[in-house]
Amino acid sequence: MIEFWLAVGLLLLVGTAFLLIPVLRGRRAQAEEDRTALNVALYQERLGELTAQRGAGTLTVEQFDAGQAEAARELLADTEGSGAGRSQRLGKALPLLIALAIPGLAFGLYWHWGASQELTAMQERPTMDQMTARLEQAVNDNPESAEAWYFLARMYMSEGRASEAARAYEQAVRIAGRQPELLGQWAQALYFAGDKKWSAQLQALTDEALKLDPAEVTSLGLLGIAAFEDERFNDAIDYWQRLLAQMPAEDPSRGAIQVGIDKAREQMQANGQAAPEELVNKSMAVISVSVDLAPELKAKVQPGDAVFVFARAASGPPMPLAVKRLTVADLPAKVELSDKDAMMEQLKLSSFPEVQLVARISRSGVATQGEWVGRGQPIASSTRDPQTLLIDSPEQAQ
Repeated sequence: MIEFWLAVGLLLLVGTAFLLIPVLRGRRAQAEEDRTALNVALYQERLGELTAQRGAGTLTVEQFDAGQAEAARELLADTEGSGAGRSQRLGKALPLLIALAIPGLAFGLYWHWGASQELTAMQERPTMDQMTARLEQAVNDNPESAEAWYFLARMYMSEGRASEAARAYEQAVRIAGRQPELLGQWAQALYFAGDKKWSAQLQALTDEALKLDPAEVTSLGLLGIAAFEDERFNDAIDYWQRLLAQMPAEDPSRGAIQVGIDKAREQMQANGQAAPEELVNKSMAVISVSVDLAPELKAKVQPGDAVFVFARAASGPPMPLAVKRLTVADLPAKVELSDKDAMMEQLKLSSFPEVQLVARISRSGVATQGEWVGRGQPIASSTRDPQTLLIDSPEQAQ
């Protein structure tokens, strides 16, 4: 509240200044008027003296004219910069009284009709119970608000009230339609409300969600959990690997998902079920790339020039996700870029849905600087189709 009252005081000070400034300006203008009147009186007195001297014959016509011109110049110099006389003057007391009355009047009106209590309440962080109560009131006031039902369901889930969350998600689906993310979260709430027992309803909801969106994360995670609990470890690994492929590299949940995958593999080994290599690597991105040099450039490069073939996120960090180094003498060449070639553990090809392939010739051997380059269009990181790259453009032209 201290910041609020400081702001109020500052605004009142500014408002008061707008009333006091005209008063101060009025006093200055009055002083300028008094000085101008004195200068005019002195000018008239000087003219009278010159006229009398000319009448007495002590001044010639030329001397009289010169004296009159000099007096006029002095008057002009003395009055230069002065404003025109005001036709009206503000009363001196009235603006001052208003300036003093404004703060008191403003505070009085504020306390009568204002909202200081509400401002104080806004600065107090509501408890979970208070937020839940407000959301419950919101759905009571507007039962056709899908957003209110959705946020109430999320609040119930955070409080461990899965049964109530499932009912709230059901209302959100009824109003907003059968959107895949809503179906997945509804299924999740039903799963925990039913003591983690799988049912036909849960299967139907997750199947529908994944049919609408194969990358729906809540359904993939939930199906992985259900498969793990049912000791279907192959299925659990499959679902969780598909989930990992959709999650951003910086998502802190990736670690927990990877732990689940590792535990599923350990369970398979403990049960004597060696996971097939193709299943282990199913989520690992592997992109096959054929790289060649345009014929018109072959005379412009040296056999020992470095060639960097790399993939980077089509939308994300600019650093390469996977890199292979060759030389011009190796071209044409076929290489594979995969998660094994990741420069950073948390930044893999499979961490991003789309990547761009780039091949760069660098005489200096620096991967980020080169003379010639070839770039491909964005492709899915999960693609298994062979890709081609042709180095055909000057680096500065890209």
